Amino acid sequence: MSMGTIDHMESLPRRSVLITGAAGGIGSALVQHLQSEGWSVIATDRKMACPSPLHHEGSLVHWLPADLELLTSDGHPLEIFARKVGELTRRAPLMAIVHNAAVQRVGTFADLTAADWQASLAINLIAPVAISRRLLGELIATRGSIVHISSIHSQLTKAGFTAYATSKAALSGLTRALSVEIGHLVRVNAIEPAAIRTPMLEAGFEKHRDRLAELEAYHPCKSIGSPHDVARAVNYLIDPENSFLNGCVLQLGGGIHNKLHDPS
Repeated sequence: MSMGTIDHMESLPRRSVLITGAAGGIGSALVQHLQSEGWSVIATDRKMACPSPLHHEGSLVHWLPADLELLTSDGHPLEIFARKVGELTRRAPLMAIVHNAAVQRVGTFADLTAADWQASLAINLIAPVAISRRLLGELIATRGSIVHISSIHSQLTKAGFTAYATSKAALSGLTRALSVEIGHLVRVNAIEPAAIRTPMLEAGFEKHRDRLAELEAYHPCKSIGSPHDVARAVNYLIDPENSFLNGCVLQLGGGIHNKLHDPS
């Protein structure tokens, strides 16, 4: 074997991370940052959101299209998904799953439909449960970890977000429960971000830039978060060296979780 071949083999990543919702604002930052940290990334999102080509030999990022609503039960789609993940982790075993995908159905409690509730719970809670259950053996074999991207809405919310807040509160609760049950085998942690400057958030303030400035000023640190703030936190949580970090629900909000709002 030539020295060049040895160097190439040593440079290949020896661990993989699966990221859902990988094409979104936070998901893209997760893919970029974890790839730069030497992880082999399996990036999954809806088919129309995944870039092309899907993956190529030697790449640190492998795009795997998937409809998470189809993976919420122990059926054929979940088995196919797990088989593809297995194929992509033959050289770099799966050591982490980051459940980042989410839907946010906004509306009054009276107006939210059964379909809104079903989609919210399916994507934000049941899909993470199904995927983690199916891939638990792989994570146990590598002493890996799971990270749930929850939300500040799990604790502090506002009118119109009942479905979203409920699903995220359940996800944070799942984190705590799993950390007790399987923490000796697989570490389970979560992040609850507050406002994060994603393209979706900025689009919502496109016609009201002054309100975005007000939102920033309202945070104790006088800014809102960036997707890379989330990515750096995830990188810390999934670091195998942090073996005692289990059951953490990290408040990533620039201090906003501690601030009391007094109406003027």
